[in-house]
Amino acid sequence: MAKRKALGQGLNALFGEKILQVEKVNLDKEHVEEIALVELSANPYQPRRNFDKEALAELSDSIKQDGVFQPIIVRKSSVKGYEIIAGERRFRASKLAKKETIPAIVREFTQEQMMQIAILENLQREDLSPLEEAKAYDMLMNKLGLTQEQVAKRLKKTRSYIANYLRLLSLPSKVKAMVQDRVLEKNKARALLGLKEKTQIVPLAKRAVAEELNTRQIEQLVKEKNEGNVKKKTALSATKESKPFYIRKSEGFLIDKFGTSVVIQDKGEKGKIEIEYVSQSDLTRILNILGIQLS
Repeated sequence: MAKRKALGQGLNALFGEKILQVEKVNLDKEHVEEIALVELSANPYQPRRNFDKEALAELSDSIKQDGVFQPIIVRKSSVKGYEIIAGERRFRASKLAKKETIPAIVREFTQEQMMQIAILENLQREDLSPLEEAKAYDMLMNKLGLTQEQVAKRLKKTRSYIANYLRLLSLPSKVKAMVQDRVLEKNKARALLGLKEKTQIVPLAKRAVAEELNTRQIEQLVKEKNEGNVKKKTALSATKESKPFYIRKSEGFLIDKFGTSVVIQDKGEKGKIEIEYVSQSDLTRILNILGIQLS
């Protein structure tokens, strides 16, 4: 709770008190009306795209039985119907409950305020995923023209804290999905970004999950792979030989399968395949993939 309170104080400095009061509804003074769900559309600046299905189902069951107690906040759309300012979970759960309408309060908000509120809602959620938090910081910078330093100062964070989250956005989509699904922790994912050969990120991420590697182990593997890549590039530049497409494609397939560096040396009618391992346990892992178990 202390962390959330501190974040709220930072957001107050960032957005102002008026924005922070968006969900404080006074039912005695505000006009609540029933609006058809088909007339509503999501906040276009909402960085959150994943909603817990189980939690939505529970909220839906509650709405079926007792209805929606807290009205959502909307504004009139310049195109059609209304846009949701706050309360998208209630909107989604109401649709799931087969409701036709939802209680809502119509307020006037500018495009900039809509964007600010969407970010605010996301940053205040305790179950926010690392990627969603990173997207919120990225939106603050892009939409409000702020630097990392300015965002950090206003949210009472260190610049390195903001920078480390933003780095997650440069991960390959497959690794982002692992982080989003909480299969791969953010610190482990960030360690993968140290790989100089970016094509190795996905294979190593899969290996980290399969073998339950800790952050230190991943960092060590990244270091070893980077050193190995330097040696290989030096050797390749010395020979100045370009490999046929099918050889390069085969290397890529094997790298993905074994989660380590693989080099195919093509010598015309014959050749050889080199599979790199960095420890005895790593060799055992590769042998297991090949279906070989040493007694």
